[in-house]
Amino acid sequence: MNREDQLRQLRDRTNPWDIVVIGGGATGVGIAMDAASRGLDVLLLEQSDFGKGTSSRSTKLVHGGVRYLRQGNITLVRDALRERSLLKTNAPHLVHDLAFLIPCRNLWQRFFYGVGLKIYDLLAAGNNFATTRRISKLESIQQIPTLKPEIVSGGVVYHDGQFDDTRLLINMVQTAHEQGGCVLNYVCVDAISKDASGAINGVRATDQESDETFDISARAVVNAAGPFCDAVRQMDDPKCEPMLSASQGVHIVLPRKLFPGNTAIMVPKTPDGRVLFVIPWHDHAIVGTTDTPIDEVSLEPSAQTEEIQFLLSTAAKYLVTPPQKEDILSVFVGIRPLVKGDKSARTASLSRDHVIRVSESGLVTITGGKWTTVRKMAEDCVDRVVKEASLHAKLCCTRSQRIHGYVESDFDGAPRSFYGTDLALIQQLESETPDFAKPLHSDLTITAAEVIWVVRHEMARTVEDVLARRTRALFLNARAALAIAPNVVELMAAELGRDETWCEQQREAFRKVAQFYLPQSIG
Repeated sequence: MNREDQLRQLRDRTNPWDIVVIGGGATGVGIAMDAASRGLDVLLLEQSDFGKGTSSRSTKLVHGGVRYLRQGNITLVRDALRERSLLKTNAPHLVHDLAFLIPCRNLWQRFFYGVGLKIYDLLAAGNNFATTRRISKLESIQQIPTLKPEIVSGGVVYHDGQFDDTRLLINMVQTAHEQGGCVLNYVCVDAISKDASGAINGVRATDQESDETFDISARAVVNAAGPFCDAVRQMDDPKCEPMLSASQGVHIVLPRKLFPGNTAIMVPKTPDGRVLFVIPWHDHAIVGTTDTPIDEVSLEPSAQTEEIQFLLSTAAKYLVTPPQKEDILSVFVGIRPLVKGDKSARTASLSRDHVIRVSESGLVTITGGKWTTVRKMAEDCVDRVVKEASLHAKLCCTRSQRIHGYVESDFDGAPRSFYGTDLALIQQLESETPDFAKPLHSDLTITAAEVIWVVRHEMARTVEDVLARRTRALFLNARAALAIAPNVVELMAAELGRDETWCEQQREAFRKVAQFYLPQSIG
């Protein structure tokens, strides 16, 4: 998967594309993968890097949504649980079963949550995850050694899925490419074009690296721009009413010593109405998430001091050693594109169901939903596009489509197993040049070989692409990521043929973006 090859394919195209997808997050990439697998000519354009926004900043869960069960949204939970199972089947190198403990203070809570989660299991009947059970106080503390003994009389353990969001996203991009799709990052759609009757017939886009512009013809245009979908809709109709009410969710990353073991904590109700998780992930612990309404969306949202303090104080109620601000290794913030369904100011009550709308000129907008249901969202969207644009396509086949990197065995937690079948090729690079096998930092597992691999095969174009999304260094330990950034710049420059001016620009750009992840920059 080479960016120059993808650009060449775009330049050489003389016939209209069947579908142009705007947005390279989970929804857009899912649509491109679905459309390409049906034999449609699809072009995906992302203004920044794949997964730069919300799709890289999730709570790292593939789940039905216990909160939505409490709200009575049985359909959403059932669909999500079905999709959870399909993801584990189709990408076993990335999606795995994770146990969650709900600490209970009394027998009533154990009964209440136990019954509710048995319903959760019933809705997931026949899938490939373990089932719910009630456990004693002693077993609760054995499951989570750092759990405060005084706040628990027992617990309920249920199971959901965990994954690495942007590793899955990049593998989906590769799958779309392998199916014949054309996928491009750093190409921004500037305008939507229309024919004499006012029907959409393409887009104008600009390559952010070279400033080359493209007038692109298409039979259908899909707006999958996530939190930015209203901005795309305004290109079509400047007077359109906004569809979204955005909120942001903040996560903090802590050292594993504060939360050892392989079981997560789920707090079923926090003061802001959300559930809160403490989750083991890549040998670290994630605490999240908050729910704060915001007026404007951006590619680099900032955490508020109050959000950080909320996460620390809530975690402190459950952990023997209360986490302090000094313990935080990284902070990351994601924006939720929630569909307006009522006049409520509480974003926790807005819809997480996906919505598909078609404008008078033919722009197909899909928004809402969540990572777990992306495959179903894409299927529904492509079905709608095929109908609206009278396209000839095969039936959807993504229910059984293996994602790039698929391995026969289930996730085993081995170091770097998330690369799947690509790991052997990375290890080959390391064996050919032993220096490439050494970790670039003592607190991270990333090696020079991984940097070289993602530049050559995963369209990583900037230091941020490598350290934030192809590897998760910036999300796991922002200071360590800053420390190795100069080495990564040199490795990338050698691969891409860049000069010292580019290197200095990259060093400075990464210093700026890392500030959003550094805990000392908060408050």
